[in-house]
Amino acid sequence: MSISLILGSFPLWAQSGADSTNTQRLLLLLDQFQQGPVARHGTVALSVRRVSDGEPLIGYNSRQSLSTASTLKLVTTATALAVLGGTYSYTTVLEYDGPLRDSTLTGNLYIRGSGDPSLGTWRYSGGATLRSPDLPTLLGIWSDAIRRAGIRRIEGRVIGDGSIYNDPPVPDTWPYGDLGNYYGAGLSGLNLNENLYRVFFRPGKTVGAAATLLRTDPPLPYLTLHNTVSTDAADTGDQVNIYGAPLANQQWLTGKIPIDSKEFSVKGSLPDPAYFAAYALTEQLRRDSVRVGNEPAAYGSGLPAPKPTGRRTLLYTHRSPALTELAQQTNFQSVNLYAEALLRTAALRLNPGVRNTDEAVETVAKFWRGKGVNLDGFRMRDGSGLSTVGGLSADNMTGILARMGTERTFPAFYETIPVVGQSGTVRSLARNTAAAGNVRAKSGSIEGVRAYAGYFTAADGELMTFSVMVNRFTPGQNRALTAQLERILAAMVQLNGKKE
Repeated sequence: MSISLILGSFPLWAQSGADSTNTQRLLLLLDQFQQGPVARHGTVALSVRRVSDGEPLIGYNSRQSLSTASTLKLVTTATALAVLGGTYSYTTVLEYDGPLRDSTLTGNLYIRGSGDPSLGTWRYSGGATLRSPDLPTLLGIWSDAIRRAGIRRIEGRVIGDGSIYNDPPVPDTWPYGDLGNYYGAGLSGLNLNENLYRVFFRPGKTVGAAATLLRTDPPLPYLTLHNTVSTDAADTGDQVNIYGAPLANQQWLTGKIPIDSKEFSVKGSLPDPAYFAAYALTEQLRRDSVRVGNEPAAYGSGLPAPKPTGRRTLLYTHRSPALTELAQQTNFQSVNLYAEALLRTAALRLNPGVRNTDEAVETVAKFWRGKGVNLDGFRMRDGSGLSTVGGLSADNMTGILARMGTERTFPAFYETIPVVGQSGTVRSLARNTAAAGNVRAKSGSIEGVRAYAGYFTAADGELMTFSVMVNRFTPGQNRALTAQLERILAAMVQLNGKKE
């Protein structure tokens, strides 16, 4: 049972018996926030509920469907862990077809992917390096495996096989202006180096002068880059935007870089990751004195497959880190590519007939509805929250997070979420407040949107889940917005969560 409260003119309510002083203080903060200069032209929403029974405790605009930004990654990672299990790992294999005689392969060499977003990443170090080597190390491992098999000449070509996915690499609701930048990298069945590259510039000698394009890392001689980047004043940071489209071989570099740097680098997205994988291995083999007779090729994402020459023979299998580690990177570092990969992989496990992102989203929604979650207002459009038209209500979010609390993989999922004031993208948030060290939260931020969602421990020890979203806040009010949200988080942890 709930009771309605009228403060101003916005829909808010608290569970009957929960309208304590701390509850009233939090609701008043929300109402002042909504009617104040930061958010009066937009929407503030909050949902708080118990994890133990999923009972909602507080709602403020909590049934309105709003943009979640990257807090949507919690839905994606929760789904992946619930469906696949924490020990799941991706496999990528090297294979060849055709006969191998006298060190000559009369056929093709294949890199066949399963959608691993971490292949060749730099994110893992120490003991994890052997399980998840970075790009140069991985290429060396592959080359060694090929030469150990006795191959010194390949009459065919190296082929990147991303055919597990045959739909466009990016959801059709992603903004065009994001697609050439690293955070807009599309998902392939064969991903490598997180589907990104760095481009290096040298600033001009004066403000306004053209910046010189020096190189890319890794080298991409097949990609045409049109450079119009210029030089700005010192300490102005990265103002570069890269425009391009998936599977295209041209990109446009625009914007400005600061004058006070010898070199300045920005990250762009690889338009065809499967082709890049084939190209990079071909170049590695040639450096290692393995002759490759033809230029690299790729298929997947709608591209036709080169003609096979026979049954494939397995050469080498690479396994990714466990899903718990991938989910933690997704939530701690807010990696869009990882989220999109986990969405598609979980959906394929639930329904092997899933062919695209739209069908994957429908499959995820069906999964949570089947567990009793009310998804009225649920408008998920991707796995990462980059879509500008997707949305869900704060109640949708906490409903899923509360239900996740009953899954066997919940303890692992909980650990994948950063701690406010301590780690991940929320390490600087709400420091020196009661929320620091208590709240686990995924942050979300795109133009006009700020959101946090996750879990906290109430004053009486009850585990709670929450979602707070602000849409269309006043431009130029970022600091005031952060301060308001920090006050809400600090007030939220003072609540009592147990039933009265």
